[in-house]
Amino acid sequence: FDGVEIHGAHGYLIDQFLKNGINDRSDEYGGSLENRCRFLSQIIQAIASAIGPDQVAVRISPSIDHLDAMDSDPIGLGQFVVTEINRLERVMGGRLAYLHVTQPRYTASSKTGSAHKREKQEEHLLGMLREGYSGTMISSGGFTRENGMSAVADGETDLVSYGRLFISNPDLPYRFAVNASLNKYIRATFYTQDPVVGYTDYPFLHQGGGQDERGTKSDTESENRVGSFGWVLSKL
Repeated sequence: FDGVEIHGAHGYLIDQFLKNGINDRSDEYGGSLENRCRFLSQIIQAIASAIGPDQVAVRISPSIDHLDAMDSDPIGLGQFVVTEINRLERVMGGRLAYLHVTQPRYTASSKTGSAHKREKQEEHLLGMLREGYSGTMISSGGFTRENGMSAVADGETDLVSYGRLFISNPDLPYRFAVNASLNKYIRATFYTQDPVVGYTDYPFLHQGGGQDERGTKSDTESENRVGSFGWVLSKL
């Protein structure tokens, strides 16, 4: 492999240390932001010392409350983590490969009456983290062509990553480049043991899976449209 992305997001172990809504420890790993970030900091330093910081990346999701891992101040948490990573990069004498920030497609708190106010406050979280981080930042989380390109153009992130769309579209970069529609992904096949169905059986555009910018349609035309991937390739 070329590097390691430390998964400090989505309610898993590291994220459980970061979020004060689930971290109820009373030792040096709980309480203050510094303490809650300590576990992640130690992991970053340990892996970077083994393979070099330029082969290490970190993924965080300060505003996502998946698996009940939520924080009372996602903006403050995100900004502190970014500040800490900047500090670690100075100590280690090199930058990480990138910082990967996932924004929520939806949150459990969206069902509450205070959700709208909180969502408005977090609307510009990506931009604030991009402004605060000294290295390269990748963002993900339900992006479409329009808002993905806008996020880059507006300086909210350097790159945008896609997951589900890549599963159902093996030629996703080409489809983006020619503004083709996409194969619909089938969520029911995401976490199954079949090595083919839902993994390697989605058609390429030239096999009839989609519609290009000339309007040539196929039976598997998607309702979802995304566009040019050139802006991503030009950043690499």
